[in-house]
Amino acid sequence: MTEHEHVRVAVIGSGFGGLGAAVRLRREGITDFVVLERAGGVGGTWRDNSYPGCACDVPSHLYSFSFAPNPEWPRTFSGQEHIRAYLEHVADVFRLRPHLRFNSEVTMMTWDTDKLHWRIETSGGTLTADVVVSATGPLSDPKIPSVPGIDTFTGKVFHSARWDHDYDLSGKRVAMIGTGASAIQIVPAIQPDVARLTLFQRTPPWVMPRVDRAISGPERWLHRRLPFTAQARRGLLWGIRELQVQAFTKRPDELGLVERLAKRNISRAVKDPELRAKLTPDYRIGCKRILLSNAYYPALTRPNVDVVASGLAEIDGSTLVAADGTRADVDAIVFGTGFHVTDMPIADRVVGADGRTLAEAWKDGMKSLRGATAAGFPNWMTIIGPNTGLGNSSMILMIESQLNYMADFVRQLGVLGGRVALDARPGAVDAWNHRVQERMKRTVWNTGGCTSWYLDANGVNTTVWPGTTTEFRGATRRVDLGEYDVLRAAEPAPGETPAATPEPLGKSTRTKKVEAGA
Repeated sequence: MTEHEHVRVAVIGSGFGGLGAAVRLRREGITDFVVLERAGGVGGTWRDNSYPGCACDVPSHLYSFSFAPNPEWPRTFSGQEHIRAYLEHVADVFRLRPHLRFNSEVTMMTWDTDKLHWRIETSGGTLTADVVVSATGPLSDPKIPSVPGIDTFTGKVFHSARWDHDYDLSGKRVAMIGTGASAIQIVPAIQPDVARLTLFQRTPPWVMPRVDRAISGPERWLHRRLPFTAQARRGLLWGIRELQVQAFTKRPDELGLVERLAKRNISRAVKDPELRAKLTPDYRIGCKRILLSNAYYPALTRPNVDVVASGLAEIDGSTLVAADGTRADVDAIVFGTGFHVTDMPIADRVVGADGRTLAEAWKDGMKSLRGATAAGFPNWMTIIGPNTGLGNSSMILMIESQLNYMADFVRQLGVLGGRVALDARPGAVDAWNHRVQERMKRTVWNTGGCTSWYLDANGVNTTVWPGTTTEFRGATRRVDLGEYDVLRAAEPAPGETPAATPEPLGKSTRTKKVEAGA
């Protein structure tokens, strides 16, 4: 990149969101764009998470783009290596390679009010762009808690998303910190090889059986020859999850049956009543993400495994001390402690029209319009933004809905013509988020009695969408210009710098506004 390079659109990140945005831009006839990626290859979270046992908990045929079906999925729930290979395939098939800029981590994005574009500084150079599509994702920056004494630990320490494959855990005493989606895959994968495994469990998860199997050769042949069969399979998987949504969002008491099944799953695998009590949650199922595994509970019953039903409080040399006083001497610590979801580091690197960073604008909680745009940050949008997460279905469905919104956003800029930008109106952002939070009040995520990564520091759920994927698709099908201020570059007098002025608009007459949940 050179100092004077300018593109129509800059996409940040090359995971599902970034590659999906690139494909959609090409389909819209836009080829003047780049995809800025901090690493050396595509894949996002499926590149970074390569820990033992890493796999998806959403069925393969639903966890893929509708416009890029894969008839060759080897299992009903695919592993990390197959998902990453799929994303590499998407980059090749849709000819995205020329647009990819690897080893180009964004260090700062600053809105230029006079020139109506973004100045983007990266580790690979500087460029400008009319529009920025941030697809860094909420599961990209690992979170390691600040544990007193961690600097005194003499062994190996790493996060599940930064697995050290050069370090052999065989015969080692290992501490696993956390019991989330990564931990329940790591524990059974490493348990047979380590000398001793100590699991520090602050809160037990609800774990259901994983109905996984190999997809047979005849099935794959059928999906290749008759693509509608794969579409039907995807449609069935989607429909089942749409029907489940009301139990999470409107009637959490209906989850009681699922909870009883989960307790039965614990009882079948764990015969020791003391261990079973440690592993049984005291909150409503669904409040945290329901996890899937057939191997987690059996692994915890093995003689070389200890479950400490308390969080890690401090470290004293090679000794880990839990909040309840339990001590364990270990050689290695694996943190499965999640990611910066409600405090994404990228927000510190986005400077808007008034000179504030996105992190400063979101200091009281993340807020966006339809999960995409933020007031004061013209021509900037995010994929998998605030309140777009799901608790029971595939995020690819939500990503594709946001790609529809992105496509119409860029399309509207073209219709308006000239040097122009769209800035979400604060009132529109507030109105959208008020409706979302009103709906959130009765969901299991807010009423289930747990503390989860869905909630921010203020206890507000800024992560999950409180409705169906169908509702979200309807809400993001079109851009309503009535929710935006239109900024145009004023014609300058001789020797003057052009200045941007807002162009107030009334409610758009082109499309009917879609309310949240309408």
